[in-house]
This record gives sequence, C-alpha cells and structure tokens, in this order.
Amino acid sequence: MYKRLVMNGVVIDTMVSDGEVVETSTGCAVDRIGFRERHWVKWLSMGMDILSLQISLYLGYLFRHLFNPWWPLSIGRHHYVTLMLAMLLVPYGYWLVRLYPGYGLSAVERLRRRLRATAVFLMLFISWDYIVNHSAWSRGILLSTFVFALLIPPMMQTFFRALLIRLKVWGTPVVVLGAARTGQHAVQSLLKDQSLGLHPVLVFDDDPNKSGKRLMGLPVIHGLLRANEYAGRIRYALLAIPGGGRDLQLDLWRKLRFRHIIIIPNLIGLQSLWVEARDLGGLLGLEIQKNLLVRRNWKIKQIMDFSLGIPLFLLSVPVLTFFGVWIMLVSPGNPFFCQVREGRGGKRFKVWKLRTMYPNADRLLHEYLAENPSAREEWNAFFKLKNDPRILKGIGWILRKTSLDELPQLWNVLRGEMSLVGPRPFPHYHLEQFNANFRKLRRSVMPGMTGLWQVEARSDGDLVQQEKLDTYYIRNWSIWLDLSLLGKTILIVLSGKGAY
Repeated sequence: MYKRLVMNGVVIDTMVSDGEVVETSTGCAVDRIGFRERHWVKWLSMGMDILSLQISLYLGYLFRHLFNPWWPLSIGRHHYVTLMLAMLLVPYGYWLVRLYPGYGLSAVERLRRRLRATAVFLMLFISWDYIVNHSAWSRGILLSTFVFALLIPPMMQTFFRALLIRLKVWGTPVVVLGAARTGQHAVQSLLKDQSLGLHPVLVFDDDPNKSGKRLMGLPVIHGLLRANEYAGRIRYALLAIPGGGRDLQLDLWRKLRFRHIIIIPNLIGLQSLWVEARDLGGLLGLEIQKNLLVRRNWKIKQIMDFSLGIPLFLLSVPVLTFFGVWIMLVSPGNPFFCQVREGRGGKRFKVWKLRTMYPNADRLLHEYLAENPSAREEWNAFFKLKNDPRILKGIGWILRKTSLDELPQLWNVLRGEMSLVGPRPFPHYHLEQFNANFRKLRRSVMPGMTGLWQVEARSDGDLVQQEKLDTYYIRNWSIWLDLSLLGKTILIVLSGKGAY
C-alpha cells in the first residue's frame, strides 16, 4: 500500500507494509523493513509438540487397555508419571534436527526429520526400559504411544502453521540478490509456498534500469552489496544471480555478512528434493538421488500400499455398500463404473469407481457442450465442468465433492495395478493432450489414488499445471513425499477444496 508523505516540503510516495515503511519513490531504502521474525513462534511450536505428545501418551495408554481382557496390564501412577516426563525429551530431539521453527524446510523434509527423530527416541526408551528399568514400563503403551506420536503432532503442527500464516506471523525476512529471471522465480516460489517461512522483503540488483521498480510487489534497490545494511536484522540472503558468473558469486559470498546464504544455481527443472552437497577435494558437487531407480524403494512403497490398503479396503466395504444402494435408487443399473487406463510401463488396466453419472452421460455431455461455448472452453482446459449435466443428483455431487467415488480403487491397489500415491491415471483422451516425453515419464511410475496434483490443484489445475506437478512428483519421489501427500489428502478431502 502506498501513502503520500511530505518530507522537508517534498511530496514522496512511500510504500507501507505491515505498518512499516519499506521504500520511497526515490528508490532509496530506509531503516525499517516490512516483515519481522517473531522469535516466540519457535517456543510456541515446541509447546504444541509437548501438548500433542502428552495426548499421544494418553491415547496410547487407553488403546493398550482395550486389550486388558486378553492381556492384563497394571501400570502404577508412578510409572505413568515417569513416562510423561520421558516424553518431554522428545521435543529436544526435534530441536536438535532444527524443527523449531523449521524455516526453509519443505513439508516433506519436516516430516522426514520428525519421523526419524521420533523413531530414535522410541528405540532409546525401549532400550532404557529393558536394560535399566527392568521392563517396568509397558512396551505396548510405548509402541501405541509412538504410533499416535507419528500422527498427532505433525497434524497439530500443520494446523498451527496454517494459523500463523493466516495471522502473518510465520516466517523470517529474506533479502533476494538478483532481479533477473532466477530472482523472479525465487521470489515467486517463496511467495507461493508460505509454509517454507522464507519471506522475501527486498530485492537488490546492480542493473540501474531496475532500481526503484518493483518485483512482484517488492522494491528493487540498486547495488548488490547494499544488502549488508540489513545483515544485522535479517538472517537470510538468497543469491539468485547464476548468470553473473563464478567470480561475482564468490566475491559476494565473501563480502555478504548474513548468517545464512542460499545460492540458487541455474538448474531450474532438475530434481530439488534429496539433493546433497558433496566435498570433492575442495570442489562442490551436488549428488542427485534418482529414487525411482532404487529397487528397495519400490518394495517399501509396495509394503506401505498393502499395509494401509488392506485395512482401508475392509473399512470401505460397508461404505461402498451404502452408497451403492443409494446410487441404484437414484439411477437403476450397476453402481460401479470402470474405464481402461494406462499404468506403469504402459500396461492397460481397469480403474474402478462408484458411478456418479447417468448411463447416457456421453450424449448429455455432447449436447451440453454444443449449446454452451463457454463450457466447451472450460472442458478443453480442464477436462472437467463445474456444472456438469452428467452428474447424478444428490449422491453424485456428494461422492465427487468428498472423492469417495474413488474408494473402489483400493481394489486396484491390492491387485498391484495402482499405488495409494502417484500420478492420476487419466483417460486416453486426456493423455493425448500431453507431449510424448511427459507421457513416457508418467509410465515410469505406478498411477495413484491421490497425488501432488490432487493436493495442490485438484480439479482447478489445467493441463500445464498437471504436467508441472506430476513431473515434480516423479522427479522428487520418495516414501517421505508419499506420506506427506497422504496426510494432506485427508485435509483436502475434508475441506472439499477444488472438487466438482
């Protein structure tokens, strides 16, 4: 927002953000920046974990007592109190892996660090109980507690982070050096993914033609080294000038006084997760792990699919029966619907769904598109319609809004034709809109019931966005990414966002 100020009789247009002056129309930065880090966030985040871990312990205690009729257990108050005190150590482990506040970590990396730290403490507690405590604690309570600890704290942290983002208090300010293409990509990415917590506030560039202009709402200040004026108040600097050459980047790295300097190379389009820095005799190397080529990762993915798929399928049977009867009452006929789709390696298979459309759906669609040119444009862009005449009244919209029409695909998962997470198996007419290279990339993985596209865009994503998100998933695939997407899918389905 701009305000017009009068300084020494001179009228100056000034940008004001969060009540703080950032830059004047003269192109000169002043002392105050538009976003500041709230240091109490990390302590509140730790408090949330302490609370959620104690809830996990109580739920683990209750869960173990469900089996008392078959495996009696008596645990004294003293033992429960010692377990409560022991659980206070777990947040210390989270602190050691830098989860408080965790700025700059992706959701997948946060999940990976949290699950690993939790597993380490579970093993430590079991070892302590066996060696020192002489099995005074209940291992059943410990195991069930840590199962809940893998679910409840991450979910509470997700809601907590979303609240802080909404209140505009999550994050730390970042200065960006470079206003060219790479800098623009960096600013755009950070503004889009606010959960990273890296909040760009100022952009610096040596090009005098860019001085005083704005980059996605941020003021551009002339002079790269002028960023040092803010080094005492801002901890992060983003070096986004790969075109400047090695000498310029080394010179800036030596002269910049920021505590954290992130260098962005000109590698846009390559894998970004699971990249590790290597010291090669004084040379910096980046090791990219192509997880899709590691056989054990696919085995782990299959184990996860069956471990979760079997109980989910059994739980879905009464739900499928209920909705199947409802569908037949609205529209007589088979309540299930199948289509042939393309799977891993180009293999064809039948994808099963609950029927949400009338039997003459193709004719209804053809007539509707012929009469509504705007609907045809929408169909050509998304291959979906917000007001689809083919959808069954009532039950059809409920199933599609909640994505419960996809439940029969759990059978495809158990048959090994699909995975719980992966690119969606699109119809043939949809696939034909993509180029050959992207289709080949999609065939390298198992299609999934949910995926990055469903979480990030769902039905609101056009062909370009579908290709971008599916490509990101395939190139950055890992078990941790799958677990993160499964958790996000639950939240997206409950909200009904982007589904129609």
